[in-house]
Amino acid sequence: MVQARIERKTAETQVRAELSPDPARTLQIDTGIGFFDHMLSAMLFHGAFSGQIEARGDLAVDAHHTVEDVGICLGKVFAELQAQIATPTRYGRAAVPMDDALGEAVLDVSGRAYLVYRVEYPQAYAGTFDLALVREFFQAFMSNAAITLHLIGHYAINGHHLAEALFKATGQALAQGYAPAQQLLSTKGSL
Repeated sequence: MVQARIERKTAETQVRAELSPDPARTLQIDTGIGFFDHMLSAMLFHGAFSGQIEARGDLAVDAHHTVEDVGICLGKVFAELQAQIATPTRYGRAAVPMDDALGEAVLDVSGRAYLVYRVEYPQAYAGTFDLALVREFFQAFMSNAAITLHLIGHYAINGHHLAEALFKATGQALAQGYAPAQQLLSTKGSL
């Protein structure tokens, strides 16, 4: 069974993450940030993953360190999953409508970290969650997963809906990109 886990402890956060591809989609996520838990659950559920993410951070300062460190850990978990899969399909693409919003994720499980983030939120916050942290999460995630990730927010009236569309689209694209393939899709012969 393909499974990866990591623990990270710093002066600012403690994060533990464990994931496996699993259509049962059994998830336990607790970062202390309700909106972020909701987004991570949406991403992993739509990617057909099971696992746990637990984080404790300096939320009295703000949510930044916790969000970024969860991104770091989740990225490292996906890098480990890719190493275990050995021959991933590589490419994934999904567009998800969420009522008034349309978000798109396109990725390459390439071993090359690159983020294109073309998203403008109609509001700065979803509840008390600073939507600028969505980019911080994905920056940390793709850097540590060593994937190329393009996120496009086509339009939205509600920032919550746009963030959720992006997380769900990323989950679906991850499911495609990390699916095992018969042969490596690379003219170079390696990633």
